[in-house]
Amino acid sequence: MEIFGTYPENLQKFGVCGYSKAKTDEISLKAGWLSRQIPLGLKLKTLYSKETGTQGMIEYIPGQYCWRPVDAGGYLFIHCIFVGFKKEYKNLGWGSKLISLCENDAKANGFHGVAAVTRKSSFMADKALFVKNGFKVVEKCHPDFELLAKKFGNDAPDPSFKPHVGSVPARFSRGLFILRSGQCPYTLKNVREMTEAAISDYGITPEIIELETYRDAQQNPSPFGTFCIIHDGEVISHHPISKRRFGNILGERCRK
Repeated sequence: MEIFGTYPENLQKFGVCGYSKAKTDEISLKAGWLSRQIPLGLKLKTLYSKETGTQGMIEYIPGQYCWRPVDAGGYLFIHCIFVGFKKEYKNLGWGSKLISLCENDAKANGFHGVAAVTRKSSFMADKALFVKNGFKVVEKCHPDFELLAKKFGNDAPDPSFKPHVGSVPARFSRGLFILRSGQCPYTLKNVREMTEAAISDYGITPEIIELETYRDAQQNPSPFGTFCIIHDGEVISHHPISKRRFGNILGERCRK
C-alpha cells in the first residue's frame, strides 16, 4: 500500500469514491472541481494498492476555504476520509495514517490544528476515527452533525458552525430545491435520477442550484455543505440519497 498525491492529471488512474475510467463524466466533474481548489491549498491523497487499486483517500483544505458552513480559519479542514473498499484493508491503521499526514502538514505550515465535520452517515466519516486520534467535539448541530477539532495549542480558538446553519432562507419556502457541487462525483447520476423521478412521479420540477465556490457551500443551510435537498422550506436530506429513498420522502410529503 502506498499513498499518492492526486491531481486532475492522474485522477483517472486512482479514481475517487469508487469512480474511475469507466465513469468519465463523474471523473471530469471532480477533476474540474479539483483544478479550482488546488490553488487554494486543497490536497487529495489516495491510498493505493498495486494489486487491488484504490483503497482509501483523504481530502483536506485550509479552513477558510472549506466546503462546509463552518468558521475554521487557521485550521486544516478534512472534507472526506475513508479506507477499505475491500474489508481486508480495514482496521489496519490506514485511516490514522492518513489523518497523521494531514496533521503533519498542518504543523509544518503553522495551522492551529485540524478540524472535520462528522455524522452517522455513509457519506461522512464516523467520529470514532477522529476521537481515536485525539480530536474532541467542539460543537453539535441538528440532527446529528458534530464538529471536531484537534488543537496543537490550548490558546487556539475553537472552530464553529456558522450562525445561519439550520435556518432555511425564505427563498426556499415554496418548491423543491437541490443544492449540489462538483466536490462529490456521486451527485451527477444521483441528481439526474431524482430530477426525473420528481417530474414523472409528482409533476414537480426541482430547481438545481450549483454551489460553484466555497463561499456558496459555506452559505448552505445544511451542515453537510456540499449538498442539500429542500422542499417547501424544510431540509429533507443533507446528503445524496437513492432515487427510491427520495421518492419515499417526497411521496410522503405530497400526501400530507
